[in-house]
Amino acid sequence: MKRVALLLFLAGWLVPLASAQDQDHLQAGVYFDYLRLSQTNSNMAGLGGRIGVKAFSHVMLEGEMNYDFKQAFTEGFSDNSTVPPTVTVVNSNVKVLHGLFGPKFTVGHGRIHPFVTVKGGFINFQLDPQPGSVSGFVSSVNNLRANNVSGTLYPGAGLEGHFGPIGLRLEAGDEIYFAGGTHHNVRVAFGPYIRF
Repeated sequence: MKRVALLLFLAGWLVPLASAQDQDHLQAGVYFDYLRLSQTNSNMAGLGGRIGVKAFSHVMLEGEMNYDFKQAFTEGFSDNSTVPPTVTVVNSNVKVLHGLFGPKFTVGHGRIHPFVTVKGGFINFQLDPQPGSVSGFVSSVNNLRANNVSGTLYPGAGLEGHFGPIGLRLEAGDEIYFAGGTHHNVRVAFGPYIRF
């Protein structure tokens, strides 16, 4: 009887450890970011990185930062002559630096599962004629305190799936920034991640 009790005790102690090995405690990834600025109807795109640490069973605390490069937009005009209106493509020289932090709540188990997130952070708009590069990103981060920074709130949802330690994640949400009012902007992010 003592052997059976000892065996049940060890089994009960080892089963949670075995299941804990299946769950990720740390995630790190990169992603492609799309941001539609509502004030100017501009489409911004860039690259970002994200790291997450497991806090509870279905809760991960995440921090992320991305850099949207300058984008082109079209401008139309017409004059009173007989020539049809023309569309000119000009460079906006706008760069956007985002930083967000907050929880991600996963729903369900298995290789593919949905999630919701609410994050807070900052957004920084810069007018810079230099091409988007790594040195431009480093300069943007270094000069962050000297520039105009606005607070953000980002509610979002998405789907992530993994095969072993490698996964893919797609999320979309509303990146709300507060500068002279509330501005709602569509944001979509997609990219791979690694589970540790």
